[in-house]
Amino acid sequence: MTNAALSPAVPKPAHVADAAVYDFDMFKDPAYVADPHKRVLDLVRNAPPVFWTPRNGGHWMLISHEANFNASRDTDGFSNGFATPDELKAMSSRMPPGTPHIPLPLPINIDPPDHGKYRMPLQRVFSPKTINDLKDSIRQLAGELIDKVAAQGRCEFMSAIAEPLPVVVFLKMLGLPVSRMEEYRALVAEHMSDPTPDPMDSIKKLWRITALLRDDVIARKDAPKDDIISMLWKAEIDGKPTTMDDMENYMVLLFLAGLDTVMNGIGHGIRHFASDLPLQDELRKNPELVGDATEEMLRRYTFTVPPRFVKKDMSFMGLDMKRGERAMLFLPAADLDPKVFPGADTYDLKRENKTHIAFNAGPHRCLGSHLARVELQIVYEEMLARLPQFRIDPATPPTFHCGHVVGVSTLNLVWNV
Repeated sequence: MTNAALSPAVPKPAHVADAAVYDFDMFKDPAYVADPHKRVLDLVRNAPPVFWTPRNGGHWMLISHEANFNASRDTDGFSNGFATPDELKAMSSRMPPGTPHIPLPLPINIDPPDHGKYRMPLQRVFSPKTINDLKDSIRQLAGELIDKVAAQGRCEFMSAIAEPLPVVVFLKMLGLPVSRMEEYRALVAEHMSDPTPDPMDSIKKLWRITALLRDDVIARKDAPKDDIISMLWKAEIDGKPTTMDDMENYMVLLFLAGLDTVMNGIGHGIRHFASDLPLQDELRKNPELVGDATEEMLRRYTFTVPPRFVKKDMSFMGLDMKRGERAMLFLPAADLDPKVFPGADTYDLKRENKTHIAFNAGPHRCLGSHLARVELQIVYEEMLARLPQFRIDPATPPTFHCGHVVGVSTLNLVWNV
């Protein structure tokens, strides 16, 4: 791949210092796509802790742990909404009469104090107690998926196990038909693939999601079941009953987050295990250490890059930023910052400080982190318990995809039978 495949470079704004510019395409950088976390380490070592890149329309990249931690907690300076409430109202007013409600992935796309009103009803859905009650069913599904391929001595892990496990679990939690998994996943992949989303294009994609789910959402209002959709219909937001607009907001959030993120974490972890046979042996002898192994895997292979929008003209870590500019929380780099994690490039099962920010920090910290941890740990436990040493197929190296979620696209494993 050459620079011709990169997005066009845009001119540097006058307020951006020359020393703050570093050319990096978070979607198509050749070295990044070839081996994402190897390239992340290169950025940590050689790029400024915060830089402006001319790719994908031009935006800021926050590299250091300090920059990511501070920006994540500064909702006055860094907004999670692609438009302010006033701008959304203005956008709605320009729509033709009869235009559907514009769904927003709430509470992700709003800032405090309104953020808390919409987050509260979801807290119970993803509480440790609720997720712990799912452990047996998650373990059963993981075992079934692994046993299907065990006798073959090989598998393409992402399609055989990493994707179906969290997606099936989440579809069942939502109360959506598992039979439509491929259709749902295709829509999520399309939504995640645009490096410089135009607000109107994003809205059209969100409308496609709400249209796809509308019949199931409406059906649960009058005939509730034991699922998230039914529970949210019974919830209140700021003391008021949930409306159809509220449900559409929640559905686009849960649909996009629940049907993509965890499978990428699973892929990174199993890829490492397949390259580290002594670690496999140690955990088979000491399965009680899988929890620690999971946390270090999350730190070493953090995989989400949440976008933020600069809310006001300001100085951040000595750099001038202007209202409306985009800033990427490059969490994979934050968790490889040697100032916080000595020997950050080394996977260390006995590392004392495993306090990563793979699930972000501040008010927008991932609501589904407990579910993700449970799924990751169970997949690791069951792979180690049900298979002999598994390795990466030397004839078919892994492939990756990059962007706001950095993931393994294909991972071919082999083992002796």
